[in-house]
Amino acid sequence: MVYVKAQKSKAYFKRFQVKFKRRREGKTDYRARNRLINQDKNKYNTPKYRLVARFTNKDIIAQIVYASISGDIVLAAAYAHELPRYGLDVGLTNYAAAYCVGLLLARRVLKQLEMDAEYEGNVEATGEDFTVEPAESRRPFRALLDVGLVKTTTGNRVFGVLKGALDGGVDIPHSEKRFAGFNKDSKQLDPDVHRKYIYGGHIAAYMRTLMEDEPEKYQSHFSEYIKRGIGPDNMEEMYKKVHAAIRADPEAQKSEKEPPKEHKRYNLKKLSYEERKARLIERLKALNSAAGVEDDDEDDD
Repeated sequence: MVYVKAQKSKAYFKRFQVKFKRRREGKTDYRARNRLINQDKNKYNTPKYRLVARFTNKDIIAQIVYASISGDIVLAAAYAHELPRYGLDVGLTNYAAAYCVGLLLARRVLKQLEMDAEYEGNVEATGEDFTVEPAESRRPFRALLDVGLVKTTTGNRVFGVLKGALDGGVDIPHSEKRFAGFNKDSKQLDPDVHRKYIYGGHIAAYMRTLMEDEPEKYQSHFSEYIKRGIGPDNMEEMYKKVHAAIRADPEAQKSEKEPPKEHKRYNLKKLSYEERKARLIERLKALNSAAGVEDDDEDDD
């Protein structure tokens, strides 16, 4: 039998439908998104909240978001670049910082909803799994974890944000299987290992290793820590103070940066009719005067 190549006809291309823009760009997993935002029909217009955690090279973004027909609406947000206000100036993208951002977001959204006094969460981070129990008056604020396109491996930083939000008093359906310190052989979470990650113990251990084996690399790698007098011995104490400061004042501060007085223009300013007319008259006068000078030079010759 002769092989015949199937040619795509004009009818095929007429009916071809492109995928959504964010799918083409590889930014959104719509299969996961639909499962996160689809609400039961008997709940009518009740928003379904998501805890969105995203990581960049220099920042951590955590938001409480719900979907509407006009687009996603952000209820509250917290960022790692806010942590210097609470006493954490370095290491803004590690697991311990992710925990701090999750804690900050949880306390911020609960204060916004006037539920912060009722749901204090887990005040002392012990590394053990924690689930918010409903109070007598209001049910706990519930959100679903949205990890985006990240691979959900054990100990991933998104679960640091999750743990921080849980300890902050937000109810999030979860399992302890992906927290740092979970052993797949014994199928149990080691709270001591998880606590070490929450308080930056893994960073302190690496600092000690470099101090002994490669002092030069330690000086360059942890130069910002050294400049601020942060060592492996006072790491845990620093994070405890950050957690206490976040609980004391979780509200967002408005930027003190003044808006620019004059905005930069990258194109020419549009002239009015009168301005264009005056400009044309000036050009004509310049041309006439130049022509008059040339005529005078010819007469002299």
